[in-house]
Amino acid sequence: QVQLVESGGGLVQAGGSLRLSCVVSGSSGSITTAGWYRQAPGKQRELVATITSGGSTNYADAVKGRFTISIDNPKNTVYLQMNSLQPEDTALYLCDTKIYYRVIRNYWGQGTQVTVSS
Repeated sequence: QVQLVESGGGLVQAGGSLRLSCVVSGSSGSITTAGWYRQAPGKQRELVATITSGGSTNYADAVKGRFTISIDNPKNTVYLQMNSLQPEDTALYLCDTKIYYRVIRNYWGQGTQVTVSS
């Protein structure tokens, strides 16, 4: 059974940094694309960043220049380095991966909470 486990969230002051990790386990396949999304209370889930297995990245305008997504293919792990955090970055951050093993399937993690205080 494929599982995604996010970690690295927490409470940080404005201007601080956090590094989120998303570890994929239980899969015989490989990650084709992965992404980080976030959802704040009362708001819709929004895209933060995506990355392909080849390293092509895409970022939401709100995080460009501050966040960096990366992937370690052999470890089936996706990272999100977040710098210069602001209170508006406060949200539940969720990892999404598309894994190829005969077919491509989509998997979501449970999320890790990021809270930025002013």
